[in-house]
Amino acid sequence: MQHYHYIFTGSGLSALMTVYKMLLSGKFEDKSILLIDENAKKVNDRTWCFWDENNLFNEIVSKKWNQAVFANEKFNRVLELTPYQYKKINSLDFYELVFKKISEHKNIHFLNQKVVDFTELGNHCVVKTKEETFTCNKIFNSIFNPEIVTAQNKFPLIQQHFIGWFIKSKEAVFTPNCATFMDFSVEQKGNTRFMYVLPTSENEALLEYTLFSKDLLLREEYESEIQNYIENLGIKEYEIIEKEQGNIPMTCYPFWKHNTKNIINIGSAGGWTKASTGYTFKNASKKSKALVQFLKSESDFSKFHKKNKFWLYDLLLLDILSSKNELGSKIFSSMFKKGNSTIIFKFLDEETSIWEDFQVIWKCPKMIFVKALFGRIFK
Repeated sequence: MQHYHYIFTGSGLSALMTVYKMLLSGKFEDKSILLIDENAKKVNDRTWCFWDENNLFNEIVSKKWNQAVFANEKFNRVLELTPYQYKKINSLDFYELVFKKISEHKNIHFLNQKVVDFTELGNHCVVKTKEETFTCNKIFNSIFNPEIVTAQNKFPLIQQHFIGWFIKSKEAVFTPNCATFMDFSVEQKGNTRFMYVLPTSENEALLEYTLFSKDLLLREEYESEIQNYIENLGIKEYEIIEKEQGNIPMTCYPFWKHNTKNIINIGSAGGWTKASTGYTFKNASKKSKALVQFLKSESDFSKFHKKNKFWLYDLLLLDILSSKNELGSKIFSSMFKKGNSTIIFKFLDEETSIWEDFQVIWKCPKMIFVKALFGRIFK
């Protein structure tokens, strides 16, 4: 059996981000690294968006917006994002950037196979694919196992599920410099449902019908809602250039409790997704940076995670959406209607002070969260 210092089971965003930052650090040239994934990462299978005031992966950002709309059936607000910009990255551009960097290093290898099992045996680990078996010192696992969450009921699981159409219309109806962050004017049907729109020109945009709920829909329902929204925009003629769909787990389940001395769960498998929003790219960047820094001086993965105040904030929101899913529009609308958008985005990035937290939280429906807090205390 071939032995490696580090094996990554799965090579999604968080795994590739971690390897990329290991390479940039220049501290792991003497470590043999293997990434294993059944997906060869050769196609554009998703897009990632994030708000940023720096130049995070600026070389592969495909589109930037300086404004964003928040709307419901009663109001429409254009948010000035300064000092932030809302940015979009196509997954294929990210894959190509990372694999180009990997190709420059002989100590890193990629294997296009399916991982079927991995385990820790004393001071080393074993990873099995359908065809081969490997040993290593450490495992970075990003293969999400939903049964870990669904087998318990202390921490709710909400799905962020969506289908998106990238369309080109005959009518010029979009504002290229203004994204639609959340439009709750669509019928809620007892859930938290909204449209998300990323225009790239006056005639082109990605439109996603998105839900924060427990259960998925039939494909026809997502696409029917997208069609209705397009018609309401005044578009009569258009072509669908591309389609995408996704399902992002939103939960505060303590995945870090499954970390061991030599195995760490990363990405969705490690709770790296921002639980209250489902955003992953910037979170993965921050977590991978912290993990690489940790590796320079520590070897026990069970010591990596630190729980913070934002974990509790997210947990209370998910408790509410789990029991009364229809309240999502009310909560987000109260936050964005008159709140300082810069502080809100800073809050969602988990970078605010207690005073700034208070400014955001005070805008939300207070009794709903008080009841959720007491419910959590006695749960």
